[in-house]
Amino acid sequence: MLDGRRIVVVMPAYRAGRTLEATVRDLPAGIVDDVVLVDDASDDDTVAIARSLGLTVLLHPMNRGYGANQKTCYSEALDRGADVVVMVHPDYQYDPRLVTAMAGMVTSGVYDLVLGSRILGGGALAGGMPWWKYVANRALTFAQNLLLGARMSEYHSGYRAYSPALLETLPWPGNSDDFVFDNELLAQAIVAGRRVGEISVPTRYFAEASSIGFARAVRYGLGVLNVSVQGALARSGLYTPALFRKPDEARRFTLHIVTGFAAVAAHYGTMAALIALGVAPVPASSVGFGAGAIVRFTLAYRHVLDPTLPVAHSGLRFAVALGAQALANAALLATGLALGIP
Repeated sequence: MLDGRRIVVVMPAYRAGRTLEATVRDLPAGIVDDVVLVDDASDDDTVAIARSLGLTVLLHPMNRGYGANQKTCYSEALDRGADVVVMVHPDYQYDPRLVTAMAGMVTSGVYDLVLGSRILGGGALAGGMPWWKYVANRALTFAQNLLLGARMSEYHSGYRAYSPALLETLPWPGNSDDFVFDNELLAQAIVAGRRVGEISVPTRYFAEASSIGFARAVRYGLGVLNVSVQGALARSGLYTPALFRKPDEARRFTLHIVTGFAAVAAHYGTMAALIALGVAPVPASSVGFGAGAIVRFTLAYRHVLDPTLPVAHSGLRFAVALGAQALANAALLATGLALGIP
């Protein structure tokens, strides 16, 4: 308990038998109320050791991936009434003694998410981080800060503390089941405007600590860039990728598509009717375009425009959609004239 708040530590585990006991031993006594370990089908003694230490243990019958493991962790922590959820890797790579400081940054109400940064303090390489991982970390962090409009020291640490309010409102259940899950969740928080803080943590790389190889690291890096580009699109207000949509936003997106089809139907339906009545194609098309614009605006105003976005963003979305419709209309007319259709 910290500041009267319930602190739940979650541990996504896979083959952590050699380091689990040391990790649990260093958790701050009197602060952590519950420790939940989710085992991802380890083939060592991780589960036996976790049970001997009195941890709450959940089992995945098959290896589902690092991201899927975290999903189970966070769902269980929320079900247990956590006021702060702290993820601590059981491989002893991150110092568990800093749980108090990280949880305190959340219980203070100052931050919704706290990241334990290996870069702050400048000890990453001295702590054993491979040089190629350090270079990749710096390059990817630079790109993500640029695309997401943030100033994080790094995005790739697995030592994190979350408020339940953040976990209950972000669409992380739909995130990847692989290593890029961490990055997706952090990007979702940044794009949503949530308060993200950092604290310096020492780096500890050693033989028993878990780490991904070069090939998976490359795949992770490409995934990170993909997340960042999607985040930049979401920030622009022009288009919100599924990764950054809340449930109500997904509904609005579907209605946006339906609205587009309705506008096109009104446009070309009106044009066809006028041509059938003997009106020339150009004026018929102009009237049809106006009819489509009215339908689009009416439906968009009622169902699609997002009241939580700045007016400029919603207006820009509408203008882009209308512009696309106008271009389609011009292309149709040009094709008709080129074919000699009167």
